[in-house]
Amino acid sequence: MSEESDLEKTEPASPRRLEKAREEGQVVRSRELGTFIMLMAGVIGLWTLGSVLGRRLDTVMRSALAFDPDKAHDPARMLTGFTDLMVEALFGVMPLLLLFAVAALIGPMVLGGWLFSTKSLTPDFSRLSLMKGLGRLFSAQSLVELIKAIAKSLLVGGVGFWIVWRHIPDAVALMNAPVQEALLRMLELVMLCCAIAAASLLLVAGIDVPWQFYEFFRKLRMTKEEVKQEHKESEGNPHVKGRIRQLQRQAARRRMMAAVPTADVVVTNPTHFAVALRYEEGKMGAPRVVAKGTEAIAARIRELAAEHRVPILSAPPLARALYRHVELEREIPAGLYTAVAEVLAWVYQLKHWHYSNGPLPDAPTELPVPDELAVPERSA
Repeated sequence: MSEESDLEKTEPASPRRLEKAREEGQVVRSRELGTFIMLMAGVIGLWTLGSVLGRRLDTVMRSALAFDPDKAHDPARMLTGFTDLMVEALFGVMPLLLLFAVAALIGPMVLGGWLFSTKSLTPDFSRLSLMKGLGRLFSAQSLVELIKAIAKSLLVGGVGFWIVWRHIPDAVALMNAPVQEALLRMLELVMLCCAIAAASLLLVAGIDVPWQFYEFFRKLRMTKEEVKQEHKESEGNPHVKGRIRQLQRQAARRRMMAAVPTADVVVTNPTHFAVALRYEEGKMGAPRVVAKGTEAIAARIRELAAEHRVPILSAPPLARALYRHVELEREIPAGLYTAVAEVLAWVYQLKHWHYSNGPLPDAPTELPVPDELAVPERSA
């Protein structure tokens, strides 16, 4: 039962799945919304630009139908005149064509935004499969498209019939009006009919847009196994990540241990903590922690310090404060300057003692650690 549930696409599409689908050219699209926008753009364009377009085309038609004997016997002039008329007609309809082009771009961008993907242009020969074609023909999507087409035809046809029926008396009255006035009035009635019929498609688009969103996200649903696999691919396999972190810690530990021989002093707890300090005058603003650790790591730091004759000082409060408040390769805080300065002074005295016959310098004991940096032994 659990295996069947893992194979069912019950999980919503992840952001990565949506991004991948967009890269492949799959976004929400509604042809009904695009059709509505195109028709409304045509109606608005004809309504606002109709007079200018009519005058321009009227001029073109008059010039084309005018008889010129000179052109009739000269094919070159006929071709030139035809070309001029075509250019003039093209400039006349250019504003309307530009409006259609803008509407054609706005339609898809309303839902899915701007998208240019060459993936959808790649030939897919699987679409030539007869069985898959029959499957698409008798699919639920095809049934929905058929229902939408029938509903759209009934809606637009019903609205058109209602408008024509309502304006029959006005159309009949135009028979007694002058020709010019009758033509203008008839054009107004036709434009009104087209505008109302196109506006009725808004209802179809209003139903189709939510359906397209539902279908888009339904097709991109994922199984639980796909979600787990994607999580592994994006976040990484937990076992592999754990192994990588382990190797990183080991590498960092080796680098840290390699820095112990270069330290000036190792401050201990004396057994639980060990912190190695280094200071280079003129290169560092303050002493830095080059190695630190507890328990086994602390023991290893002490062993390396002893092997390389790095001074070891037992100062539990200072060792705990350094371990808690200072990260590796970071300078000590200002509150510990005084205590560490005494430690380094003792280290310099030890170096001087090795080259002289004087008494062995006493190790500092009462090192000042501010209350805000002090770490109780139990909490450490």
